[in-house]
Formats: sequence, structure tokens, C-alpha cells
Amino acid sequence: MTVSPSPDYLPSRSPRARDQVARFEATDGAEANTLDGRPVVVLTMTGARTGRVRKTPVMRVVRDGTYVAVASAGGQPDNPAWYHNLVAHPVIELQDGAERRTVRAREIHGAEKRRWWSIADSFWPPYADYRARSPRDIPLFLLEPVGSGSQGSD
Repeated sequence: MTVSPSPDYLPSRSPRARDQVARFEATDGAEANTLDGRPVVVLTMTGARTGRVRKTPVMRVVRDGTYVAVASAGGQPDNPAWYHNLVAHPVIELQDGAERRTVRAREIHGAEKRRWWSIADSFWPPYADYRARSPRDIPLFLLEPVGSGSQGSD
């Protein structure tokens, strides 16, 4: 996956997200690494409709080296656009500071999802409010490392 600027990169339409990603990447995460004082990571993925490289900052939620991406969209009625990208192309790059790793996004459900919600809430307490006001079941994705022996279609 291409992580440096390329003709395939299609920046976000959101000025906040676009500018945050650009500054985060330019400084290897030394700057633009928070949202409302909480740390973020940047996800680099393939667009579901465009097939182009897309990037988005998400809250940094990690436990024992496993990350989770919360598709909250601040509790809005619809999933964020990047949700569809992860469903269509689950092998992505996660950048946490200067460290980059290839991960596979797996949507979680049931008891596993309930356990991760308690973890996510400890990182970003507003998630509970988002769940309360959203008409949808907010998706969670575990971002699991892709090893050299992993098989994948991406």
C-alpha cells in the first residue's frame, strides 16, 4: 500500500481530517496527533468506490498491542465513509506516531464487541453518548496484525 503522496491518494473532503493527516504524516506523528487532547492514529486504506488511497485519523484505542477502530461518526445516523472502505478492503496500514504496520480490519460483534466497548469508552468517554443518541449499532473493527505467513486477498 502506498503511504507517501501519490496520484492515487484522494484526500478527505473534510478540511480538518485532510489537514490533520497531512501534518501527522509530515512529522511522523509528532504533530497533529490528538483530537480534543486524546491521541489519534491514521488509517490508510483503499476506497470502496474509488479504489484510490484514502486516509483518516481515528481515536487511538489500543489494548495489549491490539487496536480497535470505532466507526462512531460522532453518533451520526450513518456510518463514516471509511467504514465501507474497511468492509470492502480490510487490509490497511495503521500509523501510530512514526510506527507503521499492516493490519486486517475485522468487524466484531456480541461479547467481543461489548468487551471492546468498555475499553474504547475508557479512551474516549463520549463514545457512550454517541451510542445513546445514534439510531444505528456503531461498528467496531479489531485491527489485527498481518504477518508474513498470513493469507489474504488484498
